[in-house]
Amino acid sequence: MNDMFKPEDEAINLTEIREAEEDVGRNPSSNPTMGDVINRRFSRRGFLGGSLAVAAIGSTVSPLALMIADEARAEGMSAFSFTEVEAGVDETHHVAEGYDADVLLRWGDKVFADSPDFDPMNQTPESQLKQFGYNNDYVGFVPLGGAEDHGLLVVNHEYTNAELMFPNWATIGKNSEGKDKVLMGEFTKDLVDIEMAAHGGTVIEIRKENGKWTPVLDGSMNRRIHVGTEMTLTGPAAGHDRLKTNADPSGTKVFGTLNNCAGGVTPWGTWLMAEENFHGYFTGELPEGHREAENYKRYGAPAGWYNWGRHHDRFDVSKEPNEPNRFGWVVEVDPMDPNSVPKKRTALGRAKHEGAESVLNKDGRVVFYCGDDERFDYVYKFVTAAKYNPDDRAANMDLLDDGTLYVARFNEDGTVDWMPLVHGEGPLTEANGFAGQADVVIEARRAGDLLGATKMDRPEDVQPNAKTGKVYCMLTNNTRRKEGDENPANPRANNAFGHIVEITETDGDFASTKSSWEILLKCGDPSVAEVGASFSSATTQDGWFGMPDNCAIDTDGRLWVSTDGNSEKRTGRTDGLWAVDTEGEARATSKLFFRVPVGAEMCGPLFDPTGETVFLAVQHPGDEGLATFEQPATRWPDFRDDMPVRPAVVAVTKQGGGKIGMA
Repeated sequence: MNDMFKPEDEAINLTEIREAEEDVGRNPSSNPTMGDVINRRFSRRGFLGGSLAVAAIGSTVSPLALMIADEARAEGMSAFSFTEVEAGVDETHHVAEGYDADVLLRWGDKVFADSPDFDPMNQTPESQLKQFGYNNDYVGFVPLGGAEDHGLLVVNHEYTNAELMFPNWATIGKNSEGKDKVLMGEFTKDLVDIEMAAHGGTVIEIRKENGKWTPVLDGSMNRRIHVGTEMTLTGPAAGHDRLKTNADPSGTKVFGTLNNCAGGVTPWGTWLMAEENFHGYFTGELPEGHREAENYKRYGAPAGWYNWGRHHDRFDVSKEPNEPNRFGWVVEVDPMDPNSVPKKRTALGRAKHEGAESVLNKDGRVVFYCGDDERFDYVYKFVTAAKYNPDDRAANMDLLDDGTLYVARFNEDGTVDWMPLVHGEGPLTEANGFAGQADVVIEARRAGDLLGATKMDRPEDVQPNAKTGKVYCMLTNNTRRKEGDENPANPRANNAFGHIVEITETDGDFASTKSSWEILLKCGDPSVAEVGASFSSATTQDGWFGMPDNCAIDTDGRLWVSTDGNSEKRTGRTDGLWAVDTEGEARATSKLFFRVPVGAEMCGPLFDPTGETVFLAVQHPGDEGLATFEQPATRWPDFRDDMPVRPAVVAVTKQGGGKIGMA
């Protein structure tokens, strides 16, 4: 058994172990929580049902947004048209009637023409480096030659489930109370190296022919990014003493990226890989009195989720105490050049990044939004200093090294203050331990603490809508919210179901430092009064959801939400993709479009440039209960006795053609 883990007895598998360790909330500041703000704002004016106080913010909404809202109200109907999927739990996926969901890429599939066939019983690090990685999360698309049916698919591979990956490794045993649980085998160096090769990301050429997408294995730009890929640190922290190691005394070169959750594609066609739970990969103890002790405590490092430090010194903080500072960044990759060196853009701050979605502002600058995925942490945005040049791609390639990083404070008067994380401004001074901007971005969380940012309920994907000037923030849950904080407009005490905040940027200016906010949805089962969910009355029993995670704005400006955490014991349904109305009388109406197999999380989603395909990443299928390689909860997507359960990217298209979610 792997003695690195010290789970509570209730945890029966690796996922539950990690969830228990993360359900803590490491923010020690006295900053108000989002619940505090919502309670003070709305309790005195009887805020009901999550409805939008349009009159109160009308002066800050762009004319286009008001026009769209007026049209939707006049119609009094949903912006979506499809037959809803029935919610539930079983071993396969389900998509709305009239649509096809085709498996495009699975763990172990070939990425190159000379890649070896997937052999789950004889895995090697060398094979995995030429195959599609594990636990696909973010999916992006970069068109080639301006084509809508030909381009590069970029996919993040967030983490690994060793108990589902490796044969004859995990077994079913008993905990100290005699309860069944999954027991882990020994992490040999070969297994660790396979895990490392399965992390990172994939660039692969795809083409649509006869209405179906297929990989192009001899694509000249196909590439695997992994934990051994050489990368360059750029921006204010590059070369700083706190990033120097024995292997890299310059503090500018780091190998690999890990735990890449959601991400983004820039207007100039580069791929952003957001490093999230980097803390889990480190083991060991810092030397006594080391200056990074408080910094690492704020991020939860080292958490010891993986055994990499036993075989690779850089993941053991007792041997390389600065290595964790080299992770937790947004990584920019040029998918058009398979030989390019990815860059960790430190100007965007160090956090457990969930996503890095961007929008082109009306003044030509580019604005990026990020959530810091932990209970009681913050929402950020980064505004480039220079403008995007649509006629010169090369001129845009270092835009992310110069700009301003902001953290959000949500006020009870319905406004948002975007506060700059700039050295020398406010409390971000040497007296508080910030000798320069490098310290500010390395300790972005502590900088946000001092500025009084609002402690959020686990902020994940933050998606701007260029058509309306609004931004949607997915707040997945916060089971550490105490009794007494509940109120009609806020996720509850022990908030298991999360909510969605809608930010309206002033006059459609995404670079503004003053915005307004409302609650779009409080999630959970609306038929259970004490849950306090706020879906519209038009939402069916199949249409509600909990734990919003990722989201997408389609080509018509409509919101789609994917989830992480629904299960038979939590909500009686799997995760999936829901269409959510945001305008008019249909506002807060949700419809289930796609649901994943048992144990899986719904990642992505991504719409192609035509809006006729949505790419979905089915992550960790079969990860439910006492699941192992030999006994998964499902064998999706192959359903073959000689194949394990496999994470996969699915391409959903409408039978006969046409836009997703439209009649």
